[in-house]
Amino acid sequence: MGSLSDSMPAMKKRLASVSQSADEVDRPTQHPLKLMQNQEEASQKLVAQINQIIANHPASIKMLREIAKVVGTAFEVDCCCLVTLPDEKDSEAVTATANWCAQKYSGVTQSDEFSAIDELDWPVMQCAAEPFSIEDITAIEHSLVVGCQYLPLPIKTVLGLPTYLGQKNNGVVILIRAQPYDWSESEQKLLKALESVCAIAFAQLTQAHKIDSQQKTLAASSQYQNLLKQLTILSRSNLDLNQMLQLAIASTAETLQADRGLLMLLKYTDPLFKARQKKQVPKAKVNVVGEWSVNAAKDTSHQPNEESFWLSDCALCQRVFTASIKPIILNEDLGQQESYSLSAAAIFNLEKLPTVLLMPLESQGKILGFLVLQQSQSRNWQHRELNILEMICAQLVNTIIQSQTLRQVQNLVDERTAQLQRSLEVQSKLYEIKQQHVKQLQELNDFKDEFLSNMSDRLRYPLTNMRMAIRNLNHPEITPERQVRYLDILEQECTKEINLINDLLTLQRLDNQQEPLQYETVDLNTTIKDSVASCEPKMAEKGLKISLDLPTEPLKLQTEVESFERIVQELLTNASKYSQRDTGVNIKISHQVNHLVDQVMIEVHNTGRTISEEEATYIFDRFRRGKGRWTPGTGLGLALVKSLVQHLNGEIAVKSTPIAEDANLSKICFTLTLPQFADDKKP
Repeated sequence: MGSLSDSMPAMKKRLASVSQSADEVDRPTQHPLKLMQNQEEASQKLVAQINQIIANHPASIKMLREIAKVVGTAFEVDCCCLVTLPDEKDSEAVTATANWCAQKYSGVTQSDEFSAIDELDWPVMQCAAEPFSIEDITAIEHSLVVGCQYLPLPIKTVLGLPTYLGQKNNGVVILIRAQPYDWSESEQKLLKALESVCAIAFAQLTQAHKIDSQQKTLAASSQYQNLLKQLTILSRSNLDLNQMLQLAIASTAETLQADRGLLMLLKYTDPLFKARQKKQVPKAKVNVVGEWSVNAAKDTSHQPNEESFWLSDCALCQRVFTASIKPIILNEDLGQQESYSLSAAAIFNLEKLPTVLLMPLESQGKILGFLVLQQSQSRNWQHRELNILEMICAQLVNTIIQSQTLRQVQNLVDERTAQLQRSLEVQSKLYEIKQQHVKQLQELNDFKDEFLSNMSDRLRYPLTNMRMAIRNLNHPEITPERQVRYLDILEQECTKEINLINDLLTLQRLDNQQEPLQYETVDLNTTIKDSVASCEPKMAEKGLKISLDLPTEPLKLQTEVESFERIVQELLTNASKYSQRDTGVNIKISHQVNHLVDQVMIEVHNTGRTISEEEATYIFDRFRRGKGRWTPGTGLGLALVKSLVQHLNGEIAVKSTPIAEDANLSKICFTLTLPQFADDKKP
């Protein structure tokens, strides 16, 4: 879906459309809404029709479809879409959609050529409200994605109405046309007149869904809450695993009124086998760890069956691995003859208990065992019963894994205790290293937060200005003068964004590529003067005076001209940003030979806030800025300077000398040192 940031061509197309529409105002139109002389009469008639639908229909999707049909027919659009937006605080709330399409689209099927939502330019989307707000556009954008993505028509023009009830957005009415179209003011006002009645319809449907969901949830909760509570208490007890599983299957089978319940655990010969992925039957033994039956519950002397069998001997259990069926249900009287004909281990006793429900105990694709419920008579399991069984299986899996994990942990603890006692000294050293790492991670985290905050602000600020300019350009009554002004703002902010991205790309290029230097001879005096002249107006706004300390004789330098000029420009820009008002900036150029190395030194002096020793260590790092520096910026300027200086085989350093009269101010000096090559020594 097109974003606002890349919709400049669409905006120009929209302006042309608006201009063309203005030329066609005097042309006759056949739209029934425009033919009505009394706008109030039209709105009253449409509101009355919707009220009648609400009164004569129960709160359902069908009611919304009838409203969508009435609204779409009245506006003669290609499609009308109604989307409810329930309260976000309600975790069980669902979004309901109702669509109506014109007759010519009734036989069209969804295909690739109708994926127009992904190509919709937002300037052609309007809201039936003045002025437009971010909330209005966001509500329509969300509703388009939710309710219109499968519509069998291309979407070219959208008029949307967010409805509010009790100051909360509870739905959106969307009018869609398959061709470019300029919505008239009367159409927007008429759609706006439907806000309250549509909001009532949305509210009734949302409330009906909520009441129905609450009733179903309450019924299921009242039936099974005691069982879940018992299993929860059981899982937290100190009983042995087999005892917990025996009590769990007894409570489950009795509560669900089964004639018999079994719990079986698998013991794999290959512990790493994952059945759901391989779709094959593993070599494993099935152990019955829990059994309950109606007759055994009456006979207190009955002992649980401890029978076991190989998985390869039971086709019923194998179905879980080969077909990934969850659950497996055998029920002869319900016509499942194929499943009923499966062979099963003798423990199932299918002759007396032919109706079987088998649920796998699964954890991360691996089958740990089975929960089995059996009946002597046929039984049609309800959906809520299967849901509660899935919850019980999940709880049993957690209990099994926790028990096994605790046993393994205990063994490991016993095994490692002696080793830990002998390694206290090593642990102490590791702790110190860990603390250092934690401190480093905290510093990196602070740097990350600073970077994200800084970059998001600098990237978002131009985009925000461009967005507001685009919105104002979309205003139908904009004057030519304001149109030119907003286009200038768009161009300026786009240039800022491009410059920021170019700086990032330059840093990336300097880091990843070792390009050969393109040496040229430059006159330092002339180059410095030209750079100062370009920055002088901005410095004058701050009351800064620039002074130059240049050699009397022309000083030539062999360097890469573009990189050198960018370094000087960034240093002057930095001095302009952070200098105290009504102070001075001095540039000094000198030539020296240090350890037989011919060098040129350029010093930029200014008066500004003191740079601490800590700040000096990272002042040239990218995206890092000094503490307390609230001047807008990205922290890329000095980082780019350092990368370019290194590219020219030079050095850059900073020095801050406090001023006695003011402890918060210092004399700041950036010193740039570059090698100087004679013509016959140029590499």
